[in-house]
Amino acid sequence: MRAVLSIAGSDSSGGAGIQADIKTITAHRLFAETVITALTAQNTLGVTGVLEATPEFVRLQIDTVFDDIRPDAVKVGMVSSAAIIRAIAEGLRAHEVGRVVVDPVMVSTSGSRLLADDALDALKRELLPLASVVTPNIPEAEILADGRIEGEADMADAARAIAAACGSAVLVKGGHGTADANDLLVTPDGSELWLRGERIDTKNTHGTGCTLSSAIACGLAQGLPVEEAVRRAKRYVTGAIAHDVHLGRGNGPLNHMWEYGA
Repeated sequence: MRAVLSIAGSDSSGGAGIQADIKTITAHRLFAETVITALTAQNTLGVTGVLEATPEFVRLQIDTVFDDIRPDAVKVGMVSSAAIIRAIAEGLRAHEVGRVVVDPVMVSTSGSRLLADDALDALKRELLPLASVVTPNIPEAEILADGRIEGEADMADAARAIAAACGSAVLVKGGHGTADANDLLVTPDGSELWLRGERIDTKNTHGTGCTLSSAIACGLAQGLPVEEAVRRAKRYVTGAIAHDVHLGRGNGPLNHMWEYGA
């Protein structure tokens, strides 16, 4: 059995972060490992508190995982401080990790800010260059590319700019658009692939970005090329949204086990 490591924050409501990643990895029949960067007190209505792990303990978790069950791919999600980002980057470099998906989580689905101001530069300089795939949504891509995105041409410009800056494939997620759910994958060699999708009429999208990035990591762990891993991950997430479980009073969670009739 192949293993995938999620480096992310814990979501006490179970819909996003580490919990969403464990469910996603398990649904792909892979072995889930975790490094917890922060505890969050949150539910479908919002985040009420964040308790960060120390950078030293984040690095200790990484080293301990790699010393025993080496993961076949790594997904990095919520990293709230520059010091934690540096600890993760140092750990990934030390263990020569080749398959890394970075979901640059900056704001939660409910609108709560999850990335400190001083962490953005560290994210760009330390972590993104280690990625095989970076998966920003439109607001995150605007920040990383330093420009407004108001249509597909802007999405393409932003994706190319981010790919050039970090040397990785970039998937700009179009879920924040108003009429569709079209995503754009740009690879380091400059090729572009539009992944078209119809918008599903639901507010229950809590943990969508976490789920997509960990699903891509699952595909990479299974030896799939980036384009195929992204295609399969988008299909999986679309199904999880369409079969949501109608829980919570806010932005509810997905159904990670939809393919199993749950």
